[in-house]
Amino acid sequence: MAYNNAINSGDPQAVEKLTVKLEKCKKAQAYMKDVNAYYRKFGTCEGFPDMTDTTAVKLDAHVGSRSWVTQPFDSYELTNNNSEIKRLEGRIQIATRNQEVGFSGWEFKGGRAEANTDMNRLQLFFDEKPSESQRANLKSNGFKWAPSQEAWQRQLTDNAIYAAGRLDFVKPSDGRTVREHQPKAPTKDTGAR
Repeated sequence: MAYNNAINSGDPQAVEKLTVKLEKCKKAQAYMKDVNAYYRKFGTCEGFPDMTDTTAVKLDAHVGSRSWVTQPFDSYELTNNNSEIKRLEGRIQIATRNQEVGFSGWEFKGGRAEANTDMNRLQLFFDEKPSESQRANLKSNGFKWAPSQEAWQRQLTDNAIYAAGRLDFVKPSDGRTVREHQPKAPTKDTGAR
């Protein structure tokens, strides 16, 4: 039975889970580099610290399997793992920023918008049922009707805020834009260049 081990950005422990995954990838990268360096030096993986003889024999056989295979871990494996490291670092940065900044709701004519951080949803509550064209607009912008919440909602992300900003009928009643209602992300102090 296969399990989905994907990490949802809206998960409250997303940063911690992504960090654990990142550390595993970094350890794997260091291990692959060390094994390849050991092989280049000694011409075999046998004797590599903390490697079983069975694994060493398999890796040595892999090197001799094709004429173009010159090391136990192919360069594409290192490249792919390094790309995963960079991807995870980017996701951690975004998830951390979203946790620090947060999102906020607003009032609009005929209802209100709430940033439900517990459920990780941007929820739109209407005083009356939206018209058919409004419902079509909501759906085309990624909002779905949630009967259990009695709200139109979608995952709480920057894209959800942008999508809500495109809907004229949920524009804030105070005249500001949806983006202006959101807290500002802290800016990095880059210093003099």
